[in-house]
Amino acid sequence: MGSVLKVAIFVHCFFPDHFYGTETYTLQLAKNLTTLGHDVTVVAGVFQGQARKPSAISHDVFDGVKVVRFDKNHVPHQTVGETYYQESVRPFLHTVLRELGPDIVHVTHLVNHTAALLEETRALGIPTVATLTDFFGFCFNNKLEAADGTLCAGPNRLRSNCVACYLKAANTPLRIATGHLPYPSLTWAAMGLATRGLVPLNPVKSRGFVHDLVERPDVLGALYENYEAMIAPTHFLRDAYVRNGFAADKLHVSHFGVDVKAIEKAARAAGGPLVIGYVGQIAKHKGVDLLVAAVSELPPEKVVLRVYGPEDQDHEFMRRVRSLSGANVSFHGTFKPESISDVMAGFDVLAIPSVWYENSPLVLLNALATQTPVIVSDVQGLTEFVEEGVNGWSFRRADLADLRRLLGRLAEQPDMARGAKTTTSYKRTSMDMTADVEAIYRQVLDARERGDTGTRVANNQPVYPASGAAGMNFSAVRQ
Repeated sequence: MGSVLKVAIFVHCFFPDHFYGTETYTLQLAKNLTTLGHDVTVVAGVFQGQARKPSAISHDVFDGVKVVRFDKNHVPHQTVGETYYQESVRPFLHTVLRELGPDIVHVTHLVNHTAALLEETRALGIPTVATLTDFFGFCFNNKLEAADGTLCAGPNRLRSNCVACYLKAANTPLRIATGHLPYPSLTWAAMGLATRGLVPLNPVKSRGFVHDLVERPDVLGALYENYEAMIAPTHFLRDAYVRNGFAADKLHVSHFGVDVKAIEKAARAAGGPLVIGYVGQIAKHKGVDLLVAAVSELPPEKVVLRVYGPEDQDHEFMRRVRSLSGANVSFHGTFKPESISDVMAGFDVLAIPSVWYENSPLVLLNALATQTPVIVSDVQGLTEFVEEGVNGWSFRRADLADLRRLLGRLAEQPDMARGAKTTTSYKRTSMDMTADVEAIYRQVLDARERGDTGTRVANNQPVYPASGAAGMNFSAVRQ
């Protein structure tokens, strides 16, 4: 196994209040590394605007994992520039790093800590690696979605597309649904970005936003050089970073692993409807409205849709989704993570109709692992895992007519969809994933011990080899 390592994993937010993909990956990695005998602490951010903790730094334990929490309410960002590099957080990061004394720092998201963390780990001589779970390193909104809703390749030469995204977020008309909005000068879209640390909460102090947006890709590109290795969960994400100027020989591909067992799906009544499931955020970028609209146009005796997700995430969007719903659509709220197998057992297929570049969502892997075929948008972060007609089907992103045609075909041939469970699987576990991460730690530390700090870590097994730029299908051209 090698020597015991002290590992600090930095993440933007964490359980119990935040429980989506990056947080789940971080928790599972921390637990597995602990099982392997390592001393692990998660350092989690607390978003400004959330309930303020008594002190900037606090400690607790979640599910057996030691957690240090850094509350940004005590050091709020005021400008766009401070959402990606904030000098004033460095003393707090310094204190945490000195207290923990890690052998290695692993960043699973920089929001809240900002890239100032990478300067601090370099100053302290701590080897640092990353798992890239989205496009934060070069995309202002993290989603590679342009202001007009089309998919984006990344910042253009003038960064005018980044400025357009900011202005769209900051100027969408505000319509308060229920409750109290703590920052009434912000729009709903801006509020959404603010809670991810992307739009500053003080618009008056953000007048230099154009300069900050223009500088953002270069600043992050330079500071990401402080990573000695970066892990991408898909070839698509790895290639996107390479295309935006990041060092190819530092980038590894290691697919996420999941720990879930298939439960035999209940026999369907002869002639019964195809049961489609949706699990995830009820948010526009997830394409839930598209799915609901498509299913609602089909006969209830042919197909039904069961939607699982938080109904209070966006009240206005939830009202729209309900307005599109027919008699064959039902809403079931959220469920505990340990119930995922039971939920999947109730579906014939799972739909992931996202309109943005998804990046190996864990719900996709959980579906495949429970022998649940999938219907996905034809974006590469999803189709990388789908063999057409074998373990799933794809449709043109954001194309209601194409999705309706696909669903209609499957509804008319439900045995085709149900039969695909026998050719649907995903064998990779979270411990397989953790073994890849541990191997990268060892390579980084061995290189440090040899004094070979300028040498890239070899991208060898057990980490999956990267695919190169082939397969990228960006239509946007840099101007």
